[in-house]
Amino acid sequence: MDFRERKALARSYLGKKLRIEIDRPKGYIHKKEKYTLNYDINYGYIPGVLGGDGEELDVYLLCVDTPVSEYEGIIIAIAHRDNDCEDKLVMAPEGITLSAEEIYEKICFQEKYYRTAIELKK
Repeated sequence: MDFRERKALARSYLGKKLRIEIDRPKGYIHKKEKYTLNYDINYGYIPGVLGGDGEELDVYLLCVDTPVSEYEGIIIAIAHRDNDCEDKLVMAPEGITLSAEEIYEKICFQEKYYRTAIELKK
């Protein structure tokens, strides 16, 4: 998947309601080679949709305070990574709106390792 296709794929989900599966629920601890990520939010993917890294397209789930295994919500933003092969979608419950700054604050536990720009649903 080239850069243009990757961006078009992510943008095609902005504003849409969909179901995601959660593989790293709130409270999950992921030990990486050089650091450890503590997930204070739910993190999952869209089943069957491949992202820029060849794996299922990842989604941050915000404003859901308990660990869940799946969720249906609205894609409110994209976390565009300039120095990586993938972007992340950002989901929230229907009716929730957040600023780019509020979103970044919630996902910076992982995004601080990348050059990330937040694109909001218009």
